[in-house]
Amino acid sequence: MATDQDASLASEVLAWFDAHGRHDLPWQHPATPYRVWISEVMLQQTQVATVIPYFRRFMERFPDLPVLASASLDEVMALWAGLGYYARARNLHRCARVLVEEHDGEFPDDIEQVQRLPGIGRSTAGAILSLSRNERHAILDGNVKRVLARYHAVPGWPGRSRVTRQLWELSEQHTPAARPRDFNQAMMDLGSMVCTRRPACHLCPLQSGCQAYARGNPMAYPERRPPRERPQRAVRMLIIRNSNDGILMVRRPPQGLWGGLLSPPECPPEAEPMTWARENLGIEIQMQDAAPPLRHEITHFSLLIHPQHARLIAPITLRDEDHVWYKPGVSLSGGLPAPVQRLLEQKEPAI
Repeated sequence: MATDQDASLASEVLAWFDAHGRHDLPWQHPATPYRVWISEVMLQQTQVATVIPYFRRFMERFPDLPVLASASLDEVMALWAGLGYYARARNLHRCARVLVEEHDGEFPDDIEQVQRLPGIGRSTAGAILSLSRNERHAILDGNVKRVLARYHAVPGWPGRSRVTRQLWELSEQHTPAARPRDFNQAMMDLGSMVCTRRPACHLCPLQSGCQAYARGNPMAYPERRPPRERPQRAVRMLIIRNSNDGILMVRRPPQGLWGGLLSPPECPPEAEPMTWARENLGIEIQMQDAAPPLRHEITHFSLLIHPQHARLIAPITLRDEDHVWYKPGVSLSGGLPAPVQRLLEQKEPAI
């Protein structure tokens, strides 16, 4: 049952949203379930400013569910390249096909059915139904977690199940029956524009009721993830060019790092590159100098890429469609991981 405090929070947040919230995001016009879904998946772990151009390009190519469902995974991955967290794109493609094949191309009305779709969790399901259909469903993305953790001075790291459960209870409790679409958008806006990691408390409509502010330590909430040693990984990539300056690319396995994208072949560090290329790629190469390593930070580890440049000795016919010659600056079906794009911008060493 809603309390006076719940009603006060909702009214204050909605009043702030009407004056200061974001009303012109591209997925808000029109705010169909399809467009909201695409935006919500893109916004996971990614800032709004980064997502907007990707969203617009995606909508130009895949304006509705049937078009996305009928597209190849390569096409989807190519437009996703650079956004990272590529499992999101694979799940997006799978989900589109499930919706077309099992739900007549429409999102179900029941939130539990939406949550069972590939790549859609509780908060994303709530966002899809509330932001597109104005249905009362709570959400709990990173911004909302921060607002609620500070307003109620919730102790603990939100990644712990106990803390997550408490924040979900608070989100459900505060979500009003009236204007749930605007309220959820307002909470996300408040967390990304005012109640940021370094909050602008003087601009916050919830300042008078915020327990963290009253205690004088809003930045103590939510608690940070407990420190842990960041693993390091190293790979050696062979940058093999042919006579036309095309670079050999191979498709990565569908699961794992950059699943389904194309990148240079990876030669084990203990192997001799020319022998490895002969035995595993069926080609003869001439080695060049190694280029400086490139470090790339991924969510759970640091990746150090050691590029080794080489030249193809004799022309060959590539064995299948998972091996292609790529010329920098030319579009490539399937897309390239962002660090590979940076790697290919490095100057080729002399022989």
